[in-house]
Amino acid sequence: MTVDVRTDAPSAQVETVPTDGVRSPAVSRWRKPLGIAALVMIPVLMYLGLVFAPEDAQQGPAQRIFYIHVPAAWIGFLAFFVVFVASIAFLATKNSRWDDVASSSAEVGVIFTTGVLVTGPLWGRPVWGVYWTWDPRLTSFLMLWLIYVSYLVLRGYVPEPARRATYSAVLGIVGFLDVPIVYLSARWWRSEHPTQFVVEGGDLPAQMLVTLLVGIATFTFLFLYLLSVRRSVARLRAQRELEGVAR
Repeated sequence: MTVDVRTDAPSAQVETVPTDGVRSPAVSRWRKPLGIAALVMIPVLMYLGLVFAPEDAQQGPAQRIFYIHVPAAWIGFLAFFVVFVASIAFLATKNSRWDDVASSSAEVGVIFTTGVLVTGPLWGRPVWGVYWTWDPRLTSFLMLWLIYVSYLVLRGYVPEPARRATYSAVLGIVGFLDVPIVYLSARWWRSEHPTQFVVEGGDLPAQMLVTLLVGIATFTFLFLYLLSVRRSVARLRAQRELEGVAR
C-alpha cells in the first residue's frame, strides 16, 4: 500500500512512501550480524589498544586515545559522505527513502564526531598542555560538527516533510564541502595537529597499524548497525506523519 502526499508548496512534488512495512528485508538481514560484529570487536579493540600496541615514546599513554579518536573521525567523514550522496539522490529523484538515509546518517555522524571532539582534548591536554586551541584542524572540524548539528536542528524546525527534505538535502550537500577542508587543513595552514602520517609516512609500527585498522573496522560495523536502526526509526516516523495526513 502507498500513500501520496501533496503539499501546498508550489514547487513540491508528490512524495510516495510505502506503508506496508518499514523494514527492508536486506537491511533486516544484515542488522543483527553487524551488531554482533561490533559487539565482539569492541573488547578486541580495547585489548589491542591498551595491551597489544606499544606505548608511544614521545606521547606516552595519551597516544592510545589515537585508536578511538582517528577511527571516529574517519567514520564521521564517511557518515557525512553518505549524507552528501543521499541528498543528491533525493534532489534528483524526490524519493523519500534517500532523505531517510541522509537524515539517519547525519544523526549517526554527529555521534561519532562528538566523540572526536571529546577524545581530542583528552589527548591534547597531556601532549599540548591545553585541552583546546584554535588550531586550523580543530577549528574546521568544530565547524563541520556545527554544520551537521544545524542540519538536525533544521529538520526539527521544518514540519512539512517535502520542504524539510529539500532544505536538509541542500544543507547536507553544502556542509560536506567542509570535509576536504578538515582533511587538508594541517597541510594548508601551520598546524600543531598531526598530519596524515599513517597514509603518507608509512612509518607507523605494525602493531599500531593493526590496532588502528581494527578500530576502523569496528567503528565501521558500529556505524552500519546504527544507521540501519536509525533508518527504521525514520521510516516509522514517516509512516506516522502519513497516517496523520490521511486522517
